[in-house]
Amino acid sequence: MIRFIRLLLHFGYQEAMSCLFPVFIFASLALSKFVTIPGLARYDLLLVLCLLFQIYMVKSGLESVDELKVISVFHLIGLALELFKVHMGSWGYPEDAISKVFGVPLYSGFMYASVASYLCQAWRRLDVTISGWPNPFFAITLGAAIYLNFFIHHFLWDIRWALMAAIFIVFWKTRVYFRVTHERFFMPLPLAYFLIGFFIWIAENIATFFGAWYYPNQQSGWELVHLSKISSWFLLVIVSFIIVAELKHVKARRTASSESKQIR
Repeated sequence: MIRFIRLLLHFGYQEAMSCLFPVFIFASLALSKFVTIPGLARYDLLLVLCLLFQIYMVKSGLESVDELKVISVFHLIGLALELFKVHMGSWGYPEDAISKVFGVPLYSGFMYASVASYLCQAWRRLDVTISGWPNPFFAITLGAAIYLNFFIHHFLWDIRWALMAAIFIVFWKTRVYFRVTHERFFMPLPLAYFLIGFFIWIAENIATFFGAWYYPNQQSGWELVHLSKISSWFLLVIVSFIIVAELKHVKARRTASSESKQIR
């Protein structure tokens, strides 16, 4: 029991430190719900706070420059998805702000970036390694298909269930290994995807409660986000993980190639 508590506390601490950016965003959402600054719209305030915290994360060494590059990619991917989904009426942002572009406040990209921040932080803090990673062609193709499905299902068929089946086929042998103190554990990759997606769904309920955005069924009052959104986050987390993992593999290959040249 003592060993279990020790491992749980260490794991909980590393997870909490990995979630600094998401926690900051949700704390800002809650605070800005009740505290206003004259002349500064809420969404504009959130953008300023996110920018300042991102600078702090890098300047303090909590995030590296390489991790910032990955996070910036997620910011752009998230904004592209936000612009399309808001245009299609999937959700909306009711408040006015200078920093809104086609109905989307720019701070919203940081919500996607915070997922990337968590993945990068957890990867480093828990010394994550992967075994049985599929051929990059299959991983990248599947990730691209999942991302595109968020767009094309508005016009054609929603193939999310076929994509989820493909996930279990492509990543059947993939295991995620992580270190807690001096012990290593592992879990199947799809299970890791689901757990992260589930906790993001919980966070999404908190965010909509504080008015970060709203779904059509929440316009007249807050309601629990539909459980089907867990599958959406499950798929989006997979896209995020594939991008981070492939970038990690590219960096590892470049490092190995550089070291090999130096030895020669």
